[in-house]
Amino acid sequence: MELSARSPDGVRTDWTVAEVSALFGLPLHDLLYRAHTVHRAHFNPAEVQISTLMSIKTGGCPEDCGYCPQSVHFDTGLTAEALVPLSAVIAAARAARDRGATRFCMGAAYRNPKPSQLAKITAMVSAVSGLGLETCATLGMLTPDQAEALRDAGLDYYNHNLDTSEAYYPQVISTRTYADRLATLKTVRDAGLKVCCGGIIGLGEADQDRIELLHTLATLPEHPESVPVNQLVQVAGTALEDQATVDPLTFVRVIAVARILMPRSRVRLSAGRSDMSDELQALCFFAGANSIFYGEQLLTTPNPATDRDLALLARLGLRPAPSPAPA
Repeated sequence: MELSARSPDGVRTDWTVAEVSALFGLPLHDLLYRAHTVHRAHFNPAEVQISTLMSIKTGGCPEDCGYCPQSVHFDTGLTAEALVPLSAVIAAARAARDRGATRFCMGAAYRNPKPSQLAKITAMVSAVSGLGLETCATLGMLTPDQAEALRDAGLDYYNHNLDTSEAYYPQVISTRTYADRLATLKTVRDAGLKVCCGGIIGLGEADQDRIELLHTLATLPEHPESVPVNQLVQVAGTALEDQATVDPLTFVRVIAVARILMPRSRVRLSAGRSDMSDELQALCFFAGANSIFYGEQLLTTPNPATDRDLALLARLGLRPAPSPAPA
């Protein structure tokens, strides 16, 4: 199938599902060549942006996301905890900065934050921003006033993943609709915040669902500035603990197509890297991934040790990206 030409600056938001499907179905080497060419046109291919993610409020979430050990609907042995104190967030952010992270992300297991909770979180955002780090938060759904309060506190990015295609979504989550997620993305964008939005591979979805997820992301009015691509971490006690492992080359295809569709976005290797070989991660970086979370834990699931990540980057001739210049 003939693919439509890209706009002069390489950025389109009018991709069709057929075009995305055609990309996904390219011979792997052709797909990788095209993705790597796009990557080099928009980024320094030797640099990988480093983020650190901290759970600031763990467990007790009323949502029933089938992959999540923090849901009250599943018995995973996780104990619900209160919002952590400001001092703990500052200490963790400072340590992350000293290890080379340029962005610090704060995650709370909420459906949507209450006013008293948001007041404490805005104080955290302000403190982390004051350390010279980019700030990101994922707190569930937001009202316009809440999004604006986070922006005024110094929040740079808001993470709210779509997880999968709209068609497959009901097989994973019933307590929040796909439309709810899209509405939150609009609320965040309308408040002037940058968007971090991606999905999870390995939920039991078909290739068509992966294609449709990528199509949805690439046809938002503006592309997410960060696109996290997660591999399902199978946690005992969750609804999706027995899902089959995804073919690693399929995962690479998702990364490569995301890079072509959203050429200016940071495509992040997120959850599941502990189960990825060095060779798979190297292919993902070649395909256009240029961001990772590092630190020994992502919210409640394992992540490679920082020293291992730095050693892998060094072996590949890659280096952590510098902090972005102030706006």
